[in-house]
Formats: sequence, C-alpha cells, structure tokens
Amino acid sequence: MTDAVPSSASVSARMSRQSSRDTTPEIAVRKILHAAGLRYRVNVPVPGMPRRTIDIVFGRAKVAVFLDGCFWHGCPQHATHPKANAQWWRAKLDKNIARDRETTEHLEAEGWTVLRFWEHESPVAVARVVAHARESTERPNHPPKSAP
Repeated sequence: MTDAVPSSASVSARMSRQSSRDTTPEIAVRKILHAAGLRYRVNVPVPGMPRRTIDIVFGRAKVAVFLDGCFWHGCPQHATHPKANAQWWRAKLDKNIARDRETTEHLEAEGWTVLRFWEHESPVAVARVVAHARESTERPNHPPKSAP
C-alpha cells in the first residue's frame, strides 16, 4: 500500500490522535466486568501473531474480546467511506477487515473463544455476553477433589 497524502492538515491531525487502546467503549465494558468481580488482562499480544493485541483477555478461560471501531473495522451499519484518497482508504480498511478475520481464525484454531463487538454496542450487553462466555469456558484451577 502506498503512502497517501492527507487531504488536509486537520484530517491528518485527527487521524493521528485516534487511540488504538483504552478507547471509551473498552473502558466502559472493562468497568462493568471489574465491578462484577471479573479479572482480566488488557492489550495482550496475540500468541504467534506479532503486532496484534487482544483488547480484553481471560487467559485461563481462553476468551479473547475485541471491541472494534466502526470506521476502522468496517461495521456494516456505520462504516463510512472517505472521499479523499478513496482508493487508498478502501485498501486500508479492507486490509483491516482481513486481518481481523485472520486473527479470529488463528485464535479459534488455538482453542480460544473469540468475541467481537462493535463500538456502538451497549457496554452492558457486551459485558453480559463476555461474562457468560467466560463462565461457560472457565477451566477449574484444580481437578475436583475425591469424596472422602
């Protein structure tokens, strides 16, 4: 992909300020999960895939949670298509979508439960699904004790 020339200085400045971690939706979901007593790790590297991270991880349960931005990850409801540098942006966003698919397939092949949500989804609903997935996949710390 060739480097695109920004359509304006303001667009360039706005895009460079976009956060890739600790976004408002991520923080909202994490607060709900934490308040429910669930403990997790954040921004964990994807095993075997350099330069990719998982937003929220329940390691023992092997649950990976991604909260994808509508623009950057191609939300079918809210994705927009920039008019300036349209061809470059289409290639960039298509590459993001393909990378998301590849990451999901890789993690699932390694035995992970992968949950992907859009930034516009309700943090409460997201946290509910995440908590349920974590509880249903949690592996016990120790094998069950034998009866005396």
